[in-house]
Amino acid sequence: MQFKKITIITGEYGSGKTNLSVNLACEMHKSGSTAIVDLDTVNPYFRTADFRDELTGQGIDVITPEYANSNLDIPVLNFDIERIIRTHDHTVIDVGGSDAGAFALGRYKAVINKYSDDYDMLYVYNMYRTTDVSAEETVVLLREIEQACSLKCTGLVNNPNLGFETTAEIVENASEFSEEIARMTGLPVVFRCIPETLTPSENDFPVKRKVKLIWE
Repeated sequence: MQFKKITIITGEYGSGKTNLSVNLACEMHKSGSTAIVDLDTVNPYFRTADFRDELTGQGIDVITPEYANSNLDIPVLNFDIERIIRTHDHTVIDVGGSDAGAFALGRYKAVINKYSDDYDMLYVYNMYRTTDVSAEETVVLLREIEQACSLKCTGLVNNPNLGFETTAEIVENASEFSEEIARMTGLPVVFRCIPETLTPSENDFPVKRKVKLIWE
């Protein structure tokens, strides 16, 4: 899989984007220096900061908001994004799962636009996120996020899973849903996430389940 210098991960709350961001950073680091930036100012539970020790142990730079994972979990975004991007071969940016979360990304659009030919903004969706999710609603949220950050998504990531209960059948049953989103947006499905325990097909990206549910 070929990675750009900047990979922005956004999507619905509960889509698995933070788990994907961590997995991508680990994969990218195999081919060059990598940083992962936590811009998720919406969700205080599943954060990149939770994996700081694991990631830094591999040599990956972890940049999180000041006060992340403390009793004062107030998002203070004092990142020098331009320096981070310039000094690493790859930078993964994990964005909050709503249009409100995307406003934080919008603060850095001028820097990101300097790399207009070398960044991806990938929208992650999970058909099993709720019992009544629809392709139409998924696309509406995608467009709201684009508007909020003034950046356009360049591709889609199909992440069909039910946590540890995910099977090959569950993954395959989400194919039609994913194809409908691609048709409605005109965007390519860059890859499909599957648990590392399943055998990958072409265009699959096996992921380790690092993020645990609150009750686990």
